[in-house]
Amino acid sequence: MNIVTKLLSTAVGLTMSAGLALAEPAIIFDLGGKFDKSFNESAFTGAQRWADETGGSFREIELQNEAQREQALRRFAEAGANPIVMAGFAFADSLGKVAPDYPDTKFAVIDVNWLSLPNVRGIGFNEHEGSYLVGMLAAQASKTGTVGFVGGMDIPLIRRFGCGYAQGVKAVNPNATIIANMTGTTPAAWNDPVKGSELTKAQISQGADVVYAAAGGTGVGVLQTAADEGILSIGVDANQNYLHPGQVLTSMLKRVDNAVYEAFSAGENLETGNFQMGIANGGVGYALDEHNASLVSSEMKAAVDTAASSIANGSMSVHNYTDDETCPAVSF
Repeated sequence: MNIVTKLLSTAVGLTMSAGLALAEPAIIFDLGGKFDKSFNESAFTGAQRWADETGGSFREIELQNEAQREQALRRFAEAGANPIVMAGFAFADSLGKVAPDYPDTKFAVIDVNWLSLPNVRGIGFNEHEGSYLVGMLAAQASKTGTVGFVGGMDIPLIRRFGCGYAQGVKAVNPNATIIANMTGTTPAAWNDPVKGSELTKAQISQGADVVYAAAGGTGVGVLQTAADEGILSIGVDANQNYLHPGQVLTSMLKRVDNAVYEAFSAGENLETGNFQMGIANGGVGYALDEHNASLVSSEMKAAVDTAASSIANGSMSVHNYTDDETCPAVSF
């Protein structure tokens, strides 16, 4: 038995003889780990909230490499876990192979809403909407008129974050300069805080005084460097305001925690199909708490809340990069 098989066998706990009175849910975290202070950690928070409220338990595994995706799915399914939740778009191919083999198992996958399988719940987010709001805050807070964006892996999903952000910036200051960089083109881009720091320093040298990180664990390096250099940063996915109180302008909230919590709560009765979460149904937003209250004036908040209401009621729309792979506000 190789080390990967040992790891998965331990994590999944193939103790079938013990049986399961009720099927336990399971979650598979993406590369970067469940304590990345961002996307994966938000997913873990949702799972833990469910466990705390119900007294239930769940199974979990943190992937170490791409090859483990399908193996982890199959082992959890064989062990009777139900539902099985995956954190990240990169599970799409593996799920497409595995789900048909386990028709009685429910699967939920975050950031994948194009699979049409009878036992799969796909959950997409309107990241461009939430990013628009934090872009407005960035432009209002900037003193130089130059703001930055550091993305993780260069994929359409992350360009959607950046494009929404740029539109929000331009809505406030049409003359603003937006510097956008991606960390890399492989999954390693999600967990490279050193590269995130380097990109942030480069953007600061070009005049950026607010930098938005949409880069998973890499963003930790962005926020740290921004704090060290005396500029503002914007967190992503989870509320990261607490990491550097008074120096994180806000965080773009992507409620991955709610998606996981709802899937676990539904259990084997999980409704399948593809679902979308945006401002209108509480899927995305921005964070305001004691750690950034001094940075967001009542005027700033009022402007952003007005925009949020307009997006929610459909009177205003934010261009979605993935609709046509173009962005009217920034070049990648």
